[in-house]
Amino acid sequence: MRSELDEMAAAGLLRTPVVLESPIAPRVTVCGREVLCLCSNDYLSLASDASVKAAALAAVELWGVGAGASRLVCGTTRVHTRLEERIAHFKGTPSAVVTSTGWMANRVAISAIVGGGDLVLCDKLDHASILDAARGGAATMRTYAHRDVRRLERMLDNLRASYRRCLIVTDSLFSMDGDLAPLAELVELKKRFDAQLLIDEAHATGVFGRRGRGVAELLGVEGEIDVTVGTLSKALGAMGGFVAGPAELIDTIRNTGRAYIYTTAPPAAICAAAVAALEIVEAEPQRRQKLLTMAEDLRGRLSRAGLDTRDSAGQIVPVVIGDPVKAVRISRALLEAGFLVPAIRPPSVPRGTSRLRVSLSAGHEHADVQRFVEALRDCMG
Repeated sequence: MRSELDEMAAAGLLRTPVVLESPIAPRVTVCGREVLCLCSNDYLSLASDASVKAAALAAVELWGVGAGASRLVCGTTRVHTRLEERIAHFKGTPSAVVTSTGWMANRVAISAIVGGGDLVLCDKLDHASILDAARGGAATMRTYAHRDVRRLERMLDNLRASYRRCLIVTDSLFSMDGDLAPLAELVELKKRFDAQLLIDEAHATGVFGRRGRGVAELLGVEGEIDVTVGTLSKALGAMGGFVAGPAELIDTIRNTGRAYIYTTAPPAAICAAAVAALEIVEAEPQRRQKLLTMAEDLRGRLSRAGLDTRDSAGQIVPVVIGDPVKAVRISRALLEAGFLVPAIRPPSVPRGTSRLRVSLSAGHEHADVQRFVEALRDCMG
């Protein structure tokens, strides 16, 4: 292990997390100094929102801290069921189930839909939770090139007839490139080839769409999505995951999903916080409107500076550096200048695409964007 760790260090791939000395917020304290946090997934600045914290504190007073057991033993409280009802209403689906993490949500959803004799087709840049869930089940798993609808069509044409069921799985907003899945084209393919479509709206929930329901709402295909997976730990500022879809699927997950059955339930306080966050998402659309406007401003400034931001379309804006050692050097220089933007390196991204992954929150201001781009120019210079 020591030898492997030394090799990782030499290649610029060894990770040591920054320790925060303050709550997650647009500005955080690192080593006694306040810096601008440009790496959090707290997109709507709800993790430290007064209403969300008050809901969690009230739930701790009423329900205590730990859930005590798994959901099926005695870990389900009225707060859990309330959250599931709110998610189903928010997403416009018949039912929903909450899991302890977003990772588990993908696991239980995929394993409930497909098994032996079935086929799962995943975008090559899907989140690791999707890829691991697909690989870990009994179904045959294949990947297609990122957002390559024509490649997916050829795979379906060649493989579909050999399998009982077929499931297409994609992130709606990709976590490292910040680009959107071609959902309308995927819907057309799933209809033509008698497949089902599961999308993970983890990074899009609360951010995209008129009501904040995600990319499917933005692109007008909500009614064509078979299953939606999401998380409570990003724009909603809490922790956990969810699956929203038909009641039959949700009941199947509750009765067969190993990651649901054999894991302690999320604390009631976390569920109460997520309920409060959902209410803010619906009542305060100005948060996501401001966020997306700032992201557009950031992309424009980076583009004019000649920097590669891929096809970013939202609050996640990558700045591709290429070499991991150089990415780490720039990240450290930025921290010295007052900006927390860790370098993202393999295996989180493909080799040769190490980058700074900038993620904005509604608590940032346009002046922050301007100052960051100026500092980035200096650090890269």
